[in-house]
Amino acid sequence: MLKKAIFPLGGLGTRLYPLTVETSKAVVRFLNRPLIEFSIVKLARQGITEFFMGVSGYFNYKEVYDYFGEGLKVRVKYGLPDVRIRYQPNEDSVGNADSVRIIMNYYNIREEILVAQADLLFDVNIAELYNYHAKKGAFMTIAVKLLDRGEDIRHFGVADLSDDWRIKRFVEKPRHVSEAPSRYINTGIYVLSKDFRDFIESPKILEYRERGMMDFGQHIIPLIIELNKGVYAYELKGYWFDVGTPERYLEAALHLLRSLSPEDLEAKTLTNNVKVQGKSRESMELHKRILSQINSGEVKVDGENLIGRHVMLGKNIALADAIIDNYTIIDDNTSIYHSVIMDRCRIGANTVIRNSIIGRHTRIGKKALIESSVIGDDVIVGDEAKLVNARVWPHREVPAGSHIENMTLR
Repeated sequence: MLKKAIFPLGGLGTRLYPLTVETSKAVVRFLNRPLIEFSIVKLARQGITEFFMGVSGYFNYKEVYDYFGEGLKVRVKYGLPDVRIRYQPNEDSVGNADSVRIIMNYYNIREEILVAQADLLFDVNIAELYNYHAKKGAFMTIAVKLLDRGEDIRHFGVADLSDDWRIKRFVEKPRHVSEAPSRYINTGIYVLSKDFRDFIESPKILEYRERGMMDFGQHIIPLIIELNKGVYAYELKGYWFDVGTPERYLEAALHLLRSLSPEDLEAKTLTNNVKVQGKSRESMELHKRILSQINSGEVKVDGENLIGRHVMLGKNIALADAIIDNYTIIDDNTSIYHSVIMDRCRIGANTVIRNSIIGRHTRIGKKALIESSVIGDDVIVGDEAKLVNARVWPHREVPAGSHIENMTLR
């Protein structure tokens, strides 16, 4: 049975800018908690007890270590007494496979281990995955996902499979659909055999490292296949999201808001389309107030909505598919549609927000319009500002009355 998991956290998360300019992608707020916490809890409840964080770079180390420490917060919060979190030693890695190499060597890991990328949200049956890996006698098992016909396959590594689900090759980001050998894509979730440790420390791999070729998808998996070591595909049936871009982040957040249970969201159902978080006395009083506002028509709700702890809503508020994080205040006559508002924001009166992500501790003035935009942390947006398809870096101030369209403010 799998007991250990490695999360390589290398890279700056540039595709998710401006949300990750100063924050590790692993702890970006997602459904009102750190992104990687979803994966840790889901795996821990299936028997994974040791998590190894492949931290690389200042933010990846600082943000993750300061929140998770050695796992005490997760153990107490979710009642998971066996969970332990460990970290890559102070050694630079040159790719996600190199991070795995360093961790396996430092912690003397010589058993089957799960590897998953930090910017994923997924639902996997660990026991079934492990049994499949063992039955195949695989050196490496890669979870693959059947992509829907409407999704663009050109963004992924696509598996070429034999009849027994052995992987013959991957076509990385095919330029045209006709170049894709299937619609099964690499999810970035792997099971490595107990022999992988010797392989990852072999002279061939160390030669690859000297050349900076230590990415699983681009370098290591093609080499393993070339060496005929037995790489098999396991079809992932549950949900899977790569939240590496703001567009995918928002898509995943709204999909999971609709599909996850209140328990998975750490929430309770307030009305048919509103879930609320928080168990303290103060939270309970706020829940009563919000329910009264909904019943009186002071707050109008549609779709599915998640409201975090200590959220204050004004009068004549409209919410539709909105995720509102902790300690946020929304003033009167404001509408929020298909959007995420992170924690400790203040949204001014008569403002409209659509299809957007608002970063932490951001202030939006009165009569503003935010549409199809991503606003970083600690931003001030002045009264009557209009932002359409805009990106705003942390700590910027957008002057009152500005019209920012199809632009990035760094």
